[in-house]
Amino acid sequence: MKTAFCLSVAASALALSSSGALAQSLDLPESEEVDSETIVVTANRTERAISQVGESVTVIGEEEIINRQPSDVLDILRTVPGLTFNRNGGIGTTAGVSIRGADSDQTVVLIDGVKLNDPASPGGGFNFGPLLAGNIARIEVVRGSQSVLYGSQAIGGVVNLITREPTEQVGAFVRAEYGERDTAELVGNVSGRLGPVGASVGATYLRTDGISAFSEARGGTEADGFESLGFNGKLDVALADNISLDLRGYYFDSEVEIDGFGASGFQDTDEVSYRNDFVGYAGLNADFLDGRFRNRLGFAYTNIDRRDFDFGNDSETFDANGENRRYEYQGVFDATGFAELVFGAEREESEFRSASFGGAPDGADVWINSVYGQLNLTPVAGLSLTGGVRYDDHETFGDATTFAASGAYSPNGGATVLRASYGEGFKVPSLYQLYSIYGNTALEPEESESWDIGLTHGFLDGRAEVGVTYFERDSENLIGFVSTDSAPFGFYSNTALASADGWEFGVALRPVDGFDVALNYSIIDAFDETTGNRLARRAEDQASLVFDYRMQNGIGIGATVLVVGDSFDNASNSRRLDGYVVTDIRASYGVTENLEIFGRVENLFDAEYETVFRYGQPGRAAFGGVRYRM
Repeated sequence: MKTAFCLSVAASALALSSSGALAQSLDLPESEEVDSETIVVTANRTERAISQVGESVTVIGEEEIINRQPSDVLDILRTVPGLTFNRNGGIGTTAGVSIRGADSDQTVVLIDGVKLNDPASPGGGFNFGPLLAGNIARIEVVRGSQSVLYGSQAIGGVVNLITREPTEQVGAFVRAEYGERDTAELVGNVSGRLGPVGASVGATYLRTDGISAFSEARGGTEADGFESLGFNGKLDVALADNISLDLRGYYFDSEVEIDGFGASGFQDTDEVSYRNDFVGYAGLNADFLDGRFRNRLGFAYTNIDRRDFDFGNDSETFDANGENRRYEYQGVFDATGFAELVFGAEREESEFRSASFGGAPDGADVWINSVYGQLNLTPVAGLSLTGGVRYDDHETFGDATTFAASGAYSPNGGATVLRASYGEGFKVPSLYQLYSIYGNTALEPEESESWDIGLTHGFLDGRAEVGVTYFERDSENLIGFVSTDSAPFGFYSNTALASADGWEFGVALRPVDGFDVALNYSIIDAFDETTGNRLARRAEDQASLVFDYRMQNGIGIGATVLVVGDSFDNASNSRRLDGYVVTDIRASYGVTENLEIFGRVENLFDAEYETVFRYGQPGRAAFGGVRYRM
């Protein structure tokens, strides 16, 4: 898809309003008006109305997630402004997301506030491939460097995935569907409260024959299947009026068939990748001074275990384990009616083990201690200001200090909001980059500075919202692999500089009750400043259209259209990835107040495209099912 076509889509969006379009979430609530008081947690690590948040944030609520009928998280994230993705085949295969042109391992990924990044991966990032939407009920994406509150890796931004919460009354959600490629999925969750104990527990299962990861257009013939089973749980216990216990857990076990290089080059293979993730959190919350001083003491644990086995050669080709332990304290103090202080301390201990083809394993561990503080001010009506600082002490490279500031101003109660933010980010070298056979213990952390400014405006009695944001980011000390002629034929070094700038436009409309339309368009210019080339696998422009119409008679219809421009697959810009257009349509019917049947067709026009060279993406497929909500 050529850039000119993407530009024509953007022009259509901007024609709806002379003011431009939205930089924030285009997720409109079910009421008739745009809710400027949507509460955001991720941006400031404390609850704040979205009209008081200076950072660029997208919030995707439960209703939109349900209406769009996603199986995996990428299906939702792909339409977030400024976010692009790449994947090595169909659902379940290796996948990463890039926020505003940053590397995929420069994104902090959280589930229910717990860090998911894998210490055993080469860059320390997170593989979204096998992550299913399942019982995820809310997604918050914060764009821009966020290391003051989230530490290492938050150069591009933060993605927080929030599962279903405990409810006051007994609640249930069940979804079952079946479709092409012998794909079956079952999702269930129950929640409720009994006295001082609230709970939410659920499970997700999916299996599919899949597609050939090796692109069928290039000769791939063997379908690569995927299967995953996951569990989620939350428990909160009120020990006293001001003290509560918070327990959270998330686990999934998956296997996916993969393709790779063999005697004939890149080809179908008999290799299977196994992975299981466990995430746990235990916290104690205590409020004092009539709720003005809120405290949280917690322990978070993440373990990601991966193993690849080649059944063609009856051998294990890869084995790795990454473990992360985080001890944390956070306090929130309402100093006055207009001043709130957020502060905390953390200790993170990470370790990894990795071996290939039965060889001797690499392994190491490292710690990092951190303290941070942020002041949130509302000095006058409509004006919100934040400023923060963080200090980190790393076992290997020493210390780092980062700063951030932001502001939001609304002269009319949130209908019009001017936002601006500045943030510094850093990413410590991964354990693999430090201690593997290619490691270099002299590596310095990657660093970034970013800023953005944006304007949103609601009109037509709250039935429309438009906005625009401009952003810039400069990064230095980026870690790259340097090849050599002698064994081990290379090492990691701080070699690169990169920059990114661009625009995010959007329009959100509710022309009649139940009919929601969101149109986004992003321009991202991301360059390697050392070579002058575009960064690999970052499309220059991307547009998306999402609409859903819920009629009074229980019928719902909707569609998602994703338009992605051209990009380059490699750093030298010698191999081009053509742009593409993917259209999904969906429908549902409410049989009763609680029971719905639904169906969708993905990739309606059977577009053939690649987000990574040689790796195919799913073609047209139909799915249908039933869901029950209580």
